[in-house]
Amino acid sequence: MARRILIWLPSPLGDAVLSTPALRAIREKFKDARIYFLTNQSVKEVLSPSEFNDEWIITKDDSVFKLAKRLGKYGLTDSILMKNSFGAALTVLLAGIKNRIGYARDRRSLLLTEKIKPQRYPCGTYKPSPMIDYYLKIANAIGCETSNRKMELSVDESELSSLNEKIKEMISSGKPIIILVPGGAFGPSKCWPADRFAKAAMLLKEKYDASVLVSVSPNEVERKVAENICNTAGEGVISLGEMQLSLGQLKAVFSKASLVITNDTGPRHIAIALKRKVITLFGPNDPKWTETGWQGEIQIVGTADCVPCAKPNCFQERHICMESISVDSVMSAAEKMIGGEKV
Repeated sequence: MARRILIWLPSPLGDAVLSTPALRAIREKFKDARIYFLTNQSVKEVLSPSEFNDEWIITKDDSVFKLAKRLGKYGLTDSILMKNSFGAALTVLLAGIKNRIGYARDRRSLLLTEKIKPQRYPCGTYKPSPMIDYYLKIANAIGCETSNRKMELSVDESELSSLNEKIKEMISSGKPIIILVPGGAFGPSKCWPADRFAKAAMLLKEKYDASVLVSVSPNEVERKVAENICNTAGEGVISLGEMQLSLGQLKAVFSKASLVITNDTGPRHIAIALKRKVITLFGPNDPKWTETGWQGEIQIVGTADCVPCAKPNCFQERHICMESISVDSVMSAAEKMIGGEKV
C-alpha cells in the first residue's frame, strides 16, 4: 500500500513559506506517496497552487480529540510535524498514526517515534539558526536530499486577471511597482516608524516615478497605519488594505513588484519566494533566524544596546533599534536595487 503522509505545517505565514524547501524535498523523496498538508486556511491560500501535496486538511476550532478523530479517517501511515507544540504530537498519536516525526521539544518526546534534537546552548536556550534549515533537518532525517534551500511559491494566473482595475493599470503602466510593508504580526517592536515609510514613499515617487502600494493585514490597527502613510505621502500611494484582496490576489500583486521594503514579517518571505528584490528592516529579532541566502535582499539592521531582545513590544522609553534606521539608509539601498546592482 502506498504511504499516506501527513505534514502538519507551521501556522505563521512566514514560517510556512520558509518550510517550502523541506516540502519540496519530501515530495521528491516520496513521489508515490499521497501527501496531505494540515494547516489553516490562510497558509493554504499562500502556498496554493502547490505541487508538493495531493490534498489539504484545514484546521478548524477542533479540540485535540475531534481533530484526531478527523485525521483517523484518512488511513495515514506517517506524520511529519513542522508545527512545534505538545498538542500536535498528542493529536497524531491519538489519530493512530504509526510513524510520528518531529522535534524533541515542548515536552513531547515520548509521543514521537522519531525525534530530532533542536540546537541549544548549554544553558538550554535555542541557538539562532535559519528556519529554512530547521525544517530541512526534518526532511533530512527521513532520507530526503536537502541541498536546495530556495523557497518557492506559485501564482495562479487567474488571480492577476481578477485584480482591481486600478492595480492592473499600475502594473501595466511600465512604472516601477514598490510595495511597502509597515506592519508585522509578531508585534509593534518590529515596525519601522510609519512617518519614515511615508517619507520613503514620497522620495520613491519623486526619484523613480514609482507606483507605491502599502500592504497591511486586514485589521483596524494596520489599516490605520496604511491610511496615515497614504495621506502623508499623497497621490500615487495606495493602500492594499482597502481593497479586500484575497491572499492569492495579494501574492499575485507581490509577483509584479520591482522592490519590496518591509519589516521582518511574513510578506518578506513571500517576496523572496517570488524572487523579488527586497529591503528588510530588522530591529529586535536576530536575522540569523530567518536567513534565506537570497542575493536579491539587502538587510538593514537597527542598533541598540538591547538588540536582539526578541520581544513583541518595546519597553524602552524610545524604540531605539528601529529609529536608528534612517530614511537615507533605506533610500541608499533602494538606489542599489533599482539601479541594478543587486540581482
